[in-house]
Order: sequence, then C-alpha cells, then structure tokens
Amino acid sequence: MTERIGIIGGGIVGIALARALARAGTGDVTVLEKEHRLAAHQTGHNSGVVHAGLYYAEGSLKAQLCVAGRAALRDFCLQKNLPYREVGKLVVAVDESELPALADIERRSRANGVPGLARISGTARLHEIEPHVTGVAAVHSPHTAVVDFAAITEAMGQDVRTAGGTILLGQEVVAMAVEGGTVRVGTAGAEHVFDRVIACAGLQSDVVAGLVGADPSPKILPFRGEYWSLNPERNHLVQGMIYPVPDPRFPFLGVHFTRGVYDDVHVGPNAVPALAREGYGWLSVSVKDTWESVRWPGAGPLARKHWRMGADEIRASLFKSAYYRKARRFIPELTMADLTAKTASGVRAQAWGRDGSLVDDFAVDQVGPVTLLRNAPSPAATSCLAIADYLIDQYLRVRRP
Repeated sequence: MTERIGIIGGGIVGIALARALARAGTGDVTVLEKEHRLAAHQTGHNSGVVHAGLYYAEGSLKAQLCVAGRAALRDFCLQKNLPYREVGKLVVAVDESELPALADIERRSRANGVPGLARISGTARLHEIEPHVTGVAAVHSPHTAVVDFAAITEAMGQDVRTAGGTILLGQEVVAMAVEGGTVRVGTAGAEHVFDRVIACAGLQSDVVAGLVGADPSPKILPFRGEYWSLNPERNHLVQGMIYPVPDPRFPFLGVHFTRGVYDDVHVGPNAVPALAREGYGWLSVSVKDTWESVRWPGAGPLARKHWRMGADEIRASLFKSAYYRKARRFIPELTMADLTAKTASGVRAQAWGRDGSLVDDFAVDQVGPVTLLRNAPSPAATSCLAIADYLIDQYLRVRRP
C-alpha cells in the first residue's frame, strides 16, 4: 500500500520537503497549511537574502545546510527562470574595536567554504564596493544573493502538484494523535489519516508539537523585525548589502541595508518582542501568546541577560530618530528623511529553552511516526532544499531517485 505522508506548514521549508517527497514517488504527499496562501508568514516577510554562510559556527548544522542549500537554491532559480541576483554583502567594522570580531567572522567564513570571500582594508577599497559606506575594514562575500522567496515557494508548490502531491490551504491543524501506527490529524471540519507526519510549522511549531505530546521545550518566542524603506531617489547610497559586525553578547545582528531583488532598498530589521505569534505591529496583541511567554521558566533569565538590548530595540521601534542613528553609523550621508516609511514587518520564530537560552541551530524531535522541526532559524529559507534532504535522509529514510 502506498504510504500516506502529511506535511504541516506551507512555508518554504515545508513545501521544499513536500516537493522532494512527491518527486521521489514513494508515497501520497499532502500539505496542510492554515492560511489561504503559501509563504504567508516567515517565508513571505523576510529580507530575501540568500546567505553564503558567514556567521555560523564551524561544523554546525546551520553552516553545513547553508552552503549546500545556497547552491541548490541558485540552481532551482535558474531552472525556473526566477530572479537570483548576487549583489554581494559587505560586513563592515566601523572602528578598530570591531576588528577582532571581524577577524572571527572571516575565520568562520573560510572554514564554512564561503565562495569568493575577501578581506577588505582601507577606505579606498571599501568605496570600490560601497562608495558611501564608512569603516576601517570589512569582509566581502560577492556571492551573497537576493531572491523572492514567496515566488520560489509558489514555484515549488507547483512542482508538488505536478508530481501528484496535494496542497490544502485554509487547513489549520487543531488536533493530532498517534493511533495504532497511523497519525490522525484534525483540522476545522475535517480529519486526515497519515502513516507519517512531518511538521514544519514555524511560529506555531511548539503548539503543533504539543498536540502530539512532545516536550514543551523549546518554546517559540516571537520577535518582530521592522524595516524602513529607503527613498528611491537615494537608493544609490547602497549597491548591495551593508551588514554590521555582530556583537557576540547579543542574539541578533542589528540594523543593516539590503538592496532587494526588485531594486528596492530596505533598512533593518530591528528585533522587538512581538505581542502575538503573528503580531506584525504593536497593535497586534494576543493575551494568550504574551502570557505564555511571560510565564515560561526561561523568561526571567532571558530578561535579566538582555534587558538593555531589549530596551534599546524597543526605543528604536518607537522613535524613528533612534532607528536612524543605528543606520547612520554605516552611511554618514544618510538623513532621517531618507527613511521614508516602515515596510511590512516580519516575525521570527525564535526557539528558547527553559533556562532562557536561545536555541541557535536547527532542532528536530520525533514522536513515533511524527517528525517535528522545532527550530528552523535563518538561514532556513536559504537552506530549504538542503533541509528537505537532511530530514529525508536522517529521519524519514525515504529512497529517492
């Protein structure tokens, strides 16, 4: 009998996995997505950057899957005639205090096999790449690219259907139980029976895990990232991407500049606690989501460790002048009027443990025939095809042609 495989989640990782399984032809593949379109949340609300592997710890799953995923995603875009622009990324040390951290990024990047990596020193050389940037040194990744991840997800979804798979939209999973070797999945008004289920539920990953009795940890803490758009008349200030040297004390990169695949330039994101799992603005509030975060055992340790950073990020969210000061460190010519409007925000599904630690790498749990992708942080979109292969090889063991 043909195996029935269910996938929960219509983001790019879930659809990449469905595509790989449907093309393998070893089972009936059905995707359940609670929204009425694919890529509705993290996939459709990010910066569009295809990462090359600069920041990740040597040997980590992030590093391995990023390098393999970037190459596979590039080939997919070329095959489907989707835009894939290698605009390049410049990681800039603004002053000499950041040079040791920059050297560490260079070391990790070379260990991870980042293609074409170059160390840049001196203002003249910096200005050959980004004429308006200020800094004392940088690391340049010329093959870091930008794409339209929502368009890629839709193209992968079409491949799923062509290969005989099914994508059901508007199907929020509200119940799941393992019974006698099968998995019963309940959605509003329907029940689905599968032999195996893989949950790639992003912002809802801990909620879905709870339905099948998995450990509550790691829990998802939603962080909203807000972007400002650059005045189109000032887009010449940014040629590709300008990134900061991350402060190792903090879990997020900080404000940066990205020229998108359609030539718009956006500034950001920041990182502020969202008041709902899918809270794309300050007025989007879920008392349930917020209370669950506050009462989580890790809330106290996390707040004590990062409250200063959190206060600074909230201030930059509420006051444009504070956000502008963060951005102007890299481009002194920037004026506050150049930041014309806040564009659509994104919400990051940050996994955190009971001790308050933020989970940095990919994390997978298994409950019988149910595989749960508990944490898929950036560069998950870049790595989606490699993540699909990893899950199939390590957890599903499905033979592929």
